[in-house]
Amino acid sequence: MLRALAQVMFLDSARAGAVFALALLTADWRYGAYALGGAALGTGAARLLGAPRDRVRTGMEGFNSCLTALCFAVFLGADRPATVVLAAAACLVATVVTAAVVRLLHVWDLPTLTLPYCLLAGAVTLAAPAFRRIRPHDGSIAALPRAASGTAALRWHDLAGAFFRNVSQVFFLDQWPAGAVLLAGLFLASRVAGWVACAGSATGILTAWALGTPAARIADGTMGCNAVLAALALCGVFLAATRATLLYALLGAATATALTPAVAALLAPSGGHPFTWPFVLTTLGFLAAARSFPLVATHPTGNRPAASLHADQAATG
Repeated sequence: MLRALAQVMFLDSARAGAVFALALLTADWRYGAYALGGAALGTGAARLLGAPRDRVRTGMEGFNSCLTALCFAVFLGADRPATVVLAAAACLVATVVTAAVVRLLHVWDLPTLTLPYCLLAGAVTLAAPAFRRIRPHDGSIAALPRAASGTAALRWHDLAGAFFRNVSQVFFLDQWPAGAVLLAGLFLASRVAGWVACAGSATGILTAWALGTPAARIADGTMGCNAVLAALALCGVFLAATRATLLYALLGAATATALTPAVAALLAPSGGHPFTWPFVLTTLGFLAAARSFPLVATHPTGNRPAASLHADQAATG
């Protein structure tokens, strides 16, 4: 269950998962409870359905359900009994959706990433206004995209806050101390992963600032969280950690940052949210393209990260 939390950041480490759980529980005990409960339900359902033991043990059957439950707590209200029931049911469905996505992407030897979570969370949040027991509030959250407004000038405390919130927003936390704890968990499991996450966060900030994103949007971490995930995936997880792949990963991080408002604008009229779609789309595209570039088309060697099993072990199970 703890490894499921760690696998959100591509780590096969119960210690890192414990640190992540601590960050969530400290920020808001309800979010921590939803995340841990979602991880437990997804993992348990996969075990009962006979999923491969290695996937269950390393937490890869629980991280999408963890994010799904946490997403429902944030967007549908953590204190509502209906949210608890819906999150529990969705975590079970997430196991099925994960298996389906694994089978489909295995054809191209691509990992599942957080695609199952994006599909399920996106479908439920879009449908929620139609069901009063799920979302009893009047009015619609759908809105037309608007031009950016506000100053783009970044102050030092904006930069510091954005650097850590880019990490914390992966778990929907708008708190820089939580981001610092999560980053510490990354370094605890892997110094390479920690430094790559730092580089991805910095790239997200620089890209958003260069494109003229309002400072408030950069500071809250919503522009850079996908950059952190893309950098981690493309340097050291699915591609070997080398100088060439680091540059490739940072290009991917910049791309995910630029893609974030595009996905948000596309989904806004229907009331949807970008979630981690920019990261998923960017990473799948860059991984497919990497096979054409010999300098980056290398797999991690030695102690191979468990996250790489998303693509090559699940379907064979």
